[in-house]
Amino acid sequence: MKRRLLEMRWLDALFAHWRVDPATVEARLPDALSAATYEGDAYLGVVQFEMTDIRPRGFPVGLSFPELNLRTYVTDGDTKGVYFFNLDAADPVGVGVARGLFRLPYYRASMDVTRDGDRVTVTSHRTHRGAPEAHFDATYWPVGDTATPEPGSLEAFLVENYRFYTEGRDRVYYGDIAHEPWPLAPAEAEIRTNTLFEANGFAEPAGEPLLHYAPASDVVADRIRRLDTDGATRAGDGAVDIPVVDAD
Repeated sequence: MKRRLLEMRWLDALFAHWRVDPATVEARLPDALSAATYEGDAYLGVVQFEMTDIRPRGFPVGLSFPELNLRTYVTDGDTKGVYFFNLDAADPVGVGVARGLFRLPYYRASMDVTRDGDRVTVTSHRTHRGAPEAHFDATYWPVGDTATPEPGSLEAFLVENYRFYTEGRDRVYYGDIAHEPWPLAPAEAEIRTNTLFEANGFAEPAGEPLLHYAPASDVVADRIRRLDTDGATRAGDGAVDIPVVDAD
């Protein structure tokens, strides 16, 4: 990563992933990006966590707020990363900065996060003017010990992503982040309400989600850069399967 523009800490992350046909996400991606797949499957993920102490590097005070996003995984032909369909957050200042500085699809939301032992309950209602309604209400908790995902595993494919992509003004941009590998645990959840798929124009995926929990991660982020779609980084047509790497 070239620069460390922002520092932050992510707490009590829920990763809920649904397996989907690659064509489901391909239709929604910019031409410069292709769906990244694992053993032929693409994934849609609902990810919830609390962002704390978000600040430019060296600043003494930072912002803190919960965030809820719907994502998929993509490649630009060379690098795999996250593509966000939405990021709902409970901080109007943070939303404004993220939309303006990072060109990310952030939306203002009324959100509440409570904790009871190892159980985390989150409720979210989008309040952003002009944006589709979106609601989420769930309680989640870990059900095992944390461990670093094995390289080449499905868990690593889903959570070990160090680049994000966004589209704005008919161009694709990317940003790089850095953190230690996620300390990941299997999880269970009671998802009472989830309209994020509908709000983003997707049908509800079939089947139960794959659930993981991560207690905390310290993250640094670089600035946004324009993706060069004229050179070798331009993605080819169709989904790109990410090869499984041997753990050793």
